[in-house]
Amino acid sequence: MDVDLELDTCGLNCPLPILKAKKALSGLQSGQLLKIKATDPGAMRDFAAFAKQTGNELLLQETVGQEFHFVLKRR
Repeated sequence: MDVDLELDTCGLNCPLPILKAKKALSGLQSGQLLKIKATDPGAMRDFAAFAKQTGNELLLQETVGQEFHFVLKRR
C-alpha cells in the first residue's frame, strides 16, 4: 500500500498519537493516506473510534511485534 505520509508515535501515550494523527491528516488532501505506528495498547480502540467520529476511513489496523500500525484515508 502506497502511503503519502508516515507518522511514528511510538513511545507516546493517549491522547498524543491521536492528536498527532489529526494534525498530520489536516495537512493531507482528500483521498491521501496516512500511516501511523504506535506502541500504546489503547491505540487499537482509539484509532477505530477516531476514524468513526471524523469520517476518515481506517484502511488498515494491525499488530506488528510490539507496534500497532494504522492506515487512515483522509476524507
